[in-house]
Amino acid sequence: TSTKQTLRTWFRSTLLPSPVICETSPSQRKLLAYHRGKEQQEMINQLLIDRALEVYYKTMDETDKDETAPPVTELPSTVRKYFFIKPLKILSFQADYLFLKKCVQSNPVVPIQQQWLRSMLAMVPQSLMEGRDRELLTEDLLKEIVRDYEKSMQRCVLRRALIKPDIEELDKLEEEALLPFFPLGLDFSSTWHNSYITAKNQITSTLHILHPTMRTLLDLGYTAFFNFLIVDFSSYRLKGPVDCKSFKTDASLGCSKAEDEIMSTWHQRVIGLFTQSEVLDGVKLDQLESFYNCVAVLMSNQLKELLQRTTEVFVKLFESEDRSHLPLFKMDLTLDENRMEFYPSLQDLEEAILFVVDCIGQTLQNVQTIHAWLMEGTATLDAELPAHTVQWAKSTLKKSIGNNLEGPKEHFKGYVESYGCLVDGTAEEQINRFVAEQPSFGEYA
Repeated sequence: TSTKQTLRTWFRSTLLPSPVICETSPSQRKLLAYHRGKEQQEMINQLLIDRALEVYYKTMDETDKDETAPPVTELPSTVRKYFFIKPLKILSFQADYLFLKKCVQSNPVVPIQQQWLRSMLAMVPQSLMEGRDRELLTEDLLKEIVRDYEKSMQRCVLRRALIKPDIEELDKLEEEALLPFFPLGLDFSSTWHNSYITAKNQITSTLHILHPTMRTLLDLGYTAFFNFLIVDFSSYRLKGPVDCKSFKTDASLGCSKAEDEIMSTWHQRVIGLFTQSEVLDGVKLDQLESFYNCVAVLMSNQLKELLQRTTEVFVKLFESEDRSHLPLFKMDLTLDENRMEFYPSLQDLEEAILFVVDCIGQTLQNVQTIHAWLMEGTATLDAELPAHTVQWAKSTLKKSIGNNLEGPKEHFKGYVESYGCLVDGTAEEQINRFVAEQPSFGEYA
């Protein structure tokens, strides 16, 4: 009936509890951290007790040890005070650091990429890659690179993961050196693009070698000098034997003729170039002096290169093993004042050959600069041969001349040994002494 109470009216319908999200308060988090730290401290203390027992047992005298006695499980009060009262904190830091360090070092390291090794190996000079032991040396080099890489990675990971405690005893346990620190106080955050644009604009506005006129000037010099020599003695042998005086005269005339030809062709073309109105396009008035200085330097370099190339060709003419192009010199063997000698002397011959180097160096030394020609000035180009080039040329020529004169020297030596006594009076003195001794007819015969 409606008035009767059923089971459904006695028991309410079951409702599922709403999900509860557990949120710990700051006080609860502090309490949990305290308990966790306490548990870790107890574990560390137990490890320290075991280590201290081991050290204490090892330091006991042999007479104090009893093999039948039970193992020591508790330290004496004095030893416990020594191990725990004073250095307990230090030992705890050491154990924590060494344990964590071992854990960090046991982690695998990312291997080095093979592409890096190939790039490093490509930087080794090719001359060092040749030989029988090349493969062994290469293998040792790669092993050393891999070893240094792994060691560096371990040190880097250790430095990022751990902070080493400032404990003096810990330094003695560390086998490796202290890790390097990053440089402090250096700011690498500034960009380079603005400074690059500034430097580029400055170079473009001041480096006149990029001007189109300079390119034209280079073309004129290359066209005039690429196959030209101040003097060329490669075919001088066809003239036959010549004396030293004629050789020096021909060298002087050749240098003078070459200078006149250059001044009438190349220099006149350069002057014609700078008489045009568009030659100074883009050059500001305050940059005219630097522009013409650049022109002077470029012209000077072209003339120096011509003189230096001519000198090198002349030196190689005497230095080469092929003697088919060597000039022939006329040498006389003379008897003068009871002396036998060459005329001209070997020293005069050497001076005649070295004279050509000086003659080449004195050529084109009065070429007027373009700015001086436009302003009716007297400035000239610096076309002097470098001192080291002149020194090299003369020293090399002296050595080559000495080698080429070995034959005439041996020829002269044979004459002196065979007939010198007839010239220097030795034979006449021997004859007079022989006659004065009044020898017999047999001795005369």
